[in-house]
Amino acid sequence: MAITVNERTSITLRTAAVAAVALLALAGCGGVKSTAVSNGALPETLRQAVHRGKDLFYHPTFGGNGRTCETCHSAGGTTAGRAPNGMKLPSLMNAAAIFPRVHGNGVWTLQDQLTHCVKAGLRGTPPAYDSNAMRDLVAYITSLAQGKPIDMGGTPF
Repeated sequence: MAITVNERTSITLRTAAVAAVALLALAGCGGVKSTAVSNGALPETLRQAVHRGKDLFYHPTFGGNGRTCETCHSAGGTTAGRAPNGMKLPSLMNAAAIFPRVHGNGVWTLQDQLTHCVKAGLRGTPPAYDSNAMRDLVAYITSLAQGKPIDMGGTPF
């Protein structure tokens, strides 16, 4: 079933709201480390979403070629990585802080980027925009951006 533009916008806005709540929760947590996973100050539901997202980042191949997100994005996305073709990839430390971005003639969200990575890099089936798996991946990537300034359209580290 195809998703209409209005449905996709609604789904993207709901997922973006989850990311915004994650950023706001993390901003008030003071000493959060780079992965924000071990901080007990996060609301339990959000902490669990970050943990599940981290697990998705390290383990599932999304039915693809055997690679995981970690294959290209080293150290859980906290350091620069390399694509299988050798192309340098920036860390994901500020990824949530620089989306949405302009892509072609449109706007590219963090969910769009995750979908692209799973399709192109892993050759897998990405989680649906409005799925728990996508929300969990967004929560994990957002946890990496804790303390980074919001810079929509900015440059990745």
